[in-house]
Amino acid sequence: MKIVGYETFLVAPRWQFLRIDTDEGISGWGEPIVEGRAEAVQGAVAALMEHLVGADPLRIEEHWQVMAKGGFYRGGPVLSSALAGIDQALWDIKGRYHEVPVHELLGGPVRDRARVYTWVHGRDNAQLVDEAEAKVEKGFTALKLNLSEALPPIPSPAQLRAAVSRVEALRDALGDGIDIALDFHGRFSTAATRQILPLLEPLLPMFVEEPVLPEFARDLRRITESTSIPIATGERLFSRWDFRDVLTTGIAVAQPDISHAGGISEVRRIAAMAEAYDVSVAPHCPLGPITLAASLQLDFAIPNFLIQEQSLGIEYGGGNALLDYLVDPNVFAFTDGHVQRPTGPGLGIQVNEDVVRAAAAEPHRWRSPVLRHDDGSFAEW
Repeated sequence: MKIVGYETFLVAPRWQFLRIDTDEGISGWGEPIVEGRAEAVQGAVAALMEHLVGADPLRIEEHWQVMAKGGFYRGGPVLSSALAGIDQALWDIKGRYHEVPVHELLGGPVRDRARVYTWVHGRDNAQLVDEAEAKVEKGFTALKLNLSEALPPIPSPAQLRAAVSRVEALRDALGDGIDIALDFHGRFSTAATRQILPLLEPLLPMFVEEPVLPEFARDLRRITESTSIPIATGERLFSRWDFRDVLTTGIAVAQPDISHAGGISEVRRIAAMAEAYDVSVAPHCPLGPITLAASLQLDFAIPNFLIQEQSLGIEYGGGNALLDYLVDPNVFAFTDGHVQRPTGPGLGIQVNEDVVRAAAAEPHRWRSPVLRHDDGSFAEW
């Protein structure tokens, strides 16, 4: 079997899909994307695919090594994300060739269902609680929210207490039976994080995500040793080498993104490294159906999986786009806050190519918002 061609598709709301074709009629799908930089990843995919056209798609590890290391300059979000989408598509082809789900090729399932969480938003605490209660009524047992908008390096007492009040409102309304995860999104400085974590401890968050920017990841030990709250990070780390030093800082949860960190092949290795440090894995996934499908294949094959992010209900828009691109959306049916183990071959989904092509006829140009502080200076999104 040989690879004979590929196509990329920029589709709303902010995603990119990749289809790789073979001479035996088996095609595989991947999702290579950096949110807000889709065109750059599209170019990187084209460069990497020069190596693959004419090659055997089943030699995944060989191709991964050459694509990751053969260009002299390596790593970073664009190259790693292009590699990630190609890797997903190759695993999809291999699973379809052998007529088994990818997790069977990774050693077989270690669980029957995987827990998922959903996002909640609200302009004020009342709206936040209303949305949270609606999500709980749908069966979700874990919720995540952005704790605050843009913050100065040293927030005021009012800003800190306003952020804490969001979690207090949710805990009062939902009780202790629902997990609440908090995303700091890199908006808090190290100093601000150290200020607010003691105020949040009585509310028992499931975890606090990205409490400092990734460029300060080596300083995470100062955070983990100052709090009892589990600390999570990793969505902006792109390889096992990026995670190597972070895993020694005392974090509780690693959050590699299977569309950014080298795909199924590399994230599986990251998960194995994390297990050696008693760190759970909660794959980052505010993306499309292919990324979610690839993440789930890994979730069912690794012992230290914690919970899976998914983009239904996320605030950047798109409605049910996650499901619209699938022939059968029931593969992502959530029951009691869980999704059942996929049984279809490859990534376990069937992409609706007609819908994808129609969407790609009007390609998106999504860009990350640029936030400003009150004084007009740049603020972290």
